Amino acid sequence: MKKTLLLLFVCLFVGISHAQAQVTVKGTVISSENNEPVIGASVLVKGTTNGTITDINGQFTLTNISPTNKTIIVSFIGMETQEVTIKPEMKIVMTSTTEVMEEVLVVAYGTAKKSAFTGSAKMIHTEQITKRPVTNVIESLSGQVAGLQMTMTNGQPGETPSILIRGISSMSAKTDPLIVLDGMPYEGGWNNINPADVESISVLKDAASTALYGARGANGVIIITTKSAKAGDAKITVDAKWSANTRGEIEYDYIKDPGEYYQAHYKALYNYYLNAQGQTPDQAYVSANTNMIGTNSQTGGLSYNVYSYPEGEYLIGKNGLLNPNAKLGRIVNGYYLTPDNWVDATYHTALRQEYNVNISGGSDKAQIYASFGYLDEDGIAQGSDYNRITGRLKTTYQAKPWMRFGANISYTHSIQNAAAGGFAQAFNTAPIYPLYLRDTNGKIMQDKNGDMYDFGVSNQGPLNRPINPNSNGIKLSQLDTYNTSANTLNGDAFIDINFLKDFKFTFNAGTSIRDSRYKNALNPFYGTANSLNGSINVQHWRRTTLNLQQILNYNHSFGLHNVSLMAGHESFNNVYEELYAAKNSMFSFFQNQELNGAISGTNDESSYKSKYNTEGYLFRGMYDYDGKYFFQLSYRRDASSRFHPDNRWGNFYSVGTAWILTKEKWLDDIKWLNLLKL
Repeated sequence: MKKTLLLLFVCLFVGISHAQAQVTVKGTVISSENNEPVIGASVLVKGTTNGTITDINGQFTLTNISPTNKTIIVSFIGMETQEVTIKPEMKIVMTSTTEVMEEVLVVAYGTAKKSAFTGSAKMIHTEQITKRPVTNVIESLSGQVAGLQMTMTNGQPGETPSILIRGISSMSAKTDPLIVLDGMPYEGGWNNINPADVESISVLKDAASTALYGARGANGVIIITTKSAKAGDAKITVDAKWSANTRGEIEYDYIKDPGEYYQAHYKALYNYYLNAQGQTPDQAYVSANTNMIGTNSQTGGLSYNVYSYPEGEYLIGKNGLLNPNAKLGRIVNGYYLTPDNWVDATYHTALRQEYNVNISGGSDKAQIYASFGYLDEDGIAQGSDYNRITGRLKTTYQAKPWMRFGANISYTHSIQNAAAGGFAQAFNTAPIYPLYLRDTNGKIMQDKNGDMYDFGVSNQGPLNRPINPNSNGIKLSQLDTYNTSANTLNGDAFIDINFLKDFKFTFNAGTSIRDSRYKNALNPFYGTANSLNGSINVQHWRRTTLNLQQILNYNHSFGLHNVSLMAGHESFNNVYEELYAAKNSMFSFFQNQELNGAISGTNDESSYKSKYNTEGYLFRGMYDYDGKYFFQLSYRRDASSRFHPDNRWGNFYSVGTAWILTKEKWLDDIKWLNLLKL
């Protein structure tokens, strides 16, 4: 009995001791920016799985914490993770990561702290670039840079948008901004840069930020920086995107019903004959009805009448409305006429697929980044699509403590097929014109090329169409070829040499070779090339560039003073070559769409070559005092072979100042002003 009581007493003592050993912690997490509660922050006991998240008031409770646990970890997206010593009651203040690390901008020929940069610039990071399925890296800037105007001239996959950064700076010259890729002016085409390879994009807008690029920076500058590897274990990233594209523009209100179109056209003609020609209402009524369905476009003839109604009656009544006896569908010259929806026939839902693989890693001395990308994008208009294959290899090596060098090589192969313009014709063709040729039973006719389409010419259909005659963009998109095949090789290398503690000399060399072949084959069966028995046009051009830079940097700090100086020299060479040839009368359209596939007709051949050089000497000085007051001076002496030798050189410069106005500094300034008053 005594042993039993003793055992029960020991168990009770152990249970009480265990209960006393467990700790419960309560706390609140707030933001340092506005003292508001942080909702959904993760609170975890370090080294355990015991954790929770903060509620709507930023509060949390952790139970069953062992005395051996001394620390909790608090984390939240966009805020600095904190490790805090455990206390029964806790108040944790979290700081935004933007306050912890100041943003560094990629600017002309280097980098600068955002606070110290006196120009106007906007930097977009990789997260913002890749979150949308864009084909062109520049498209990722849409809606993200104030003042940037972007216009897509058409919906062709692979098409480059028009960019304005500093407005329309010229009426006759180009307004495109200068593209700088990894520090080197880039002429390889925006579509040839895989967005998955891009680390950041800086948009430089004002003179203070673009002066160092001279005349080429007049329209603004877009600096693209590709990803680099970091020391550590190899990291492999695989990315796949699938999406669907549809026509998304908002249509203006226009007439889509054939009856309404005839009514509106009749009203215009009626007013013309009544007011301009002085006819009576009855005469104007007859003239408008008669000429409206006539074949003379000069008198308002539409040629096509797609309604049937009793003999002796008119299509439009005296009340200006469609004859109630009119029925849609009419047989003319052995063809059944009925209107079709050109817009619906032109567009369809297009699929897009993209795959990217990149590998990066290395040691403290050597790092390597490699990537491969594949894109297949179908266009929303028939006959349009875009395919692209990209590859990149980027390496750096710290050969000596004072010397580092590296190289960056990329290759892009792309194939673009463009539509024949059916999307444009779909919107400017009145809703009374048929898309197809139909027999007297209303069935779509067939020939060796499939469905037969109405080209609006009487020798291949019922009538001559006054608008877009001898044309049907949808059928031409199925047959005609508008193909562009391009290859782009871009490579640059650098070497950095550090000496005398504060000096660094950099030599950069970059080249790009962009080769493009355009082929346009027009079919011999229908359309404008029918009379030529088909035609073939081939254009082949190549652009080769070479850029050399020598840059010396000096950075020194003494006390509260910080000085950064840069002096450099740059030379740029651009060579453009083009060859064009055309022939008519193709003998085998589907089997041979090359120049040797055309055996007769007019021959047209031409060639063109141009080249130009630019050279510049540049300087930049930056100074700041205590990280509060900043001064920047930029200067470039620039020349181009495009100008006359007597006026070849020009000067570009800017001066800027800035200061940080914080609460503490404002109080210091007030004290300083009070001392001046004394």
